[in-house]
Amino acid sequence: MRPTRSSLRRIAAVAMAGTLATGALLGAPAQAAPASPASPDAAASLADRLGDRAAGAYADASGTMVVAVTDAAAARQVRAAGATPKLVTRGAATLKAATAELERSAKIPGTAWWTDAATNQVVVSVDSTVTGAKLDNVKAAAARTGGAVRIEAEAGVLSTRISGGNAIYAGGGGRCSLGFNVRNSAGTQYFLTAGHCTNISSSWYANSAQTTYLGPRAGTSFPGNDYGIVRYNSTISRPGNVYLYNGSYRDITGAGNAYVGQTVQRSGSTTGLRSGSVTALNATVNYAEGSVYGLIRTTVCAEPGDSGGSLFAGSTALGLTSGGSGNCSSGGTTYFQPVTEALSVYGVSVY
Repeated sequence: MRPTRSSLRRIAAVAMAGTLATGALLGAPAQAAPASPASPDAAASLADRLGDRAAGAYADASGTMVVAVTDAAAARQVRAAGATPKLVTRGAATLKAATAELERSAKIPGTAWWTDAATNQVVVSVDSTVTGAKLDNVKAAAARTGGAVRIEAEAGVLSTRISGGNAIYAGGGGRCSLGFNVRNSAGTQYFLTAGHCTNISSSWYANSAQTTYLGPRAGTSFPGNDYGIVRYNSTISRPGNVYLYNGSYRDITGAGNAYVGQTVQRSGSTTGLRSGSVTALNATVNYAEGSVYGLIRTTVCAEPGDSGGSLFAGSTALGLTSGGSGNCSSGGTTYFQPVTEALSVYGVSVY
């Protein structure tokens, strides 16, 4: 049957509608699959690769990694990597220059500084001993950075703290805390603690009467760093765990790098198990005994006797207790030597 002119028009209309519908489906832009959330190490590595176009990384309140960047192109790279970009005005070079100014003219016992990626500034803290002309020097140094540095008061007095997890005792007197049991590739076992502890004695014991010998000092580094190592020379049991001061232990299976915003725990022989969070990395602390660099800054409290003790998150070793200010009654700030550096220097690993 020959189609009429009106039926041809209806067929054409249906065909056109089908073509348009199909074209709309085929021509729709593909939606990119969302990137997997960036890990802390991945975010830190990205910030390093971006160089002066970035100014650090940290975890926000939800645990999402944030990278501070100075331009839109860098922000797109951060999003593509699964992290959240935050646009800031100061890049890494500006913040590094501000830190260098403090290093030149404000290296005063009782001061500490670190980069705060969230506020895009270098923070310099001053304890109660930094007054008068000393405080004026810090203020003048901060003023020369054009707003890149801010000053905060630190409660109490910054100091190293003799002691860690289980108590260890120095020959000739002094108590510290054991950080982590470690071993080298040949199977020889050691323990790590703070360098300001191992500086004071070459012999270490498990009890204050010094009748249970642990072993001799095999290395020490303080100031500059704050780590030391003792080689076991006894039959005492040395499992690869940390005492939690509640009758139980935490098995430590690896070591890693801390990140800003991370929840952490510390074990020490004076105040036991304490918790807090990481507030800064690569902090410089100017103790009376000298300056120490590259420390982890936390809200975890500590008291004399906790030095050398274990900083960890879950089963991952993070640091060794160095020093700080405040106490566990009113709260305080504690700094830790990153454990990965000590492991690398001494060629040992946790187990």
